[in-house]
Amino acid sequence: MLEVTPMAAEVINELTSQTEGTTEDIGLRFALATEQESQALELSLSEAVDGDEVVAAPAGAKVLLEPAAAQYLEDKVLDVRQDAEGNPAFAIARQDQPG
Repeated sequence: MLEVTPMAAEVINELTSQTEGTTEDIGLRFALATEQESQALELSLSEAVDGDEVVAAPAGAKVLLEPAAAQYLEDKVLDVRQDAEGNPAFAIARQDQPG
């Protein structure tokens, strides 16, 4: 299952707190989009859709995964890094394998 770092959870909470309406149902949603033989992850802030996997992250943050994205991200870690301008940017890495 996707692992979410505390720093990523903090950024997700900041993003969802800026949305209008009830923030408790809103999460960072990943969907897998297929474009011309390549796959890309699409991110959005939304409520869970039927079939989504909900990952409970630290500090109450929610990550929503549509089924294909859940399968793709099952052995990954969601973290936050700084981009060239010093702004937070989500980063996905492979989970450390034990042994």
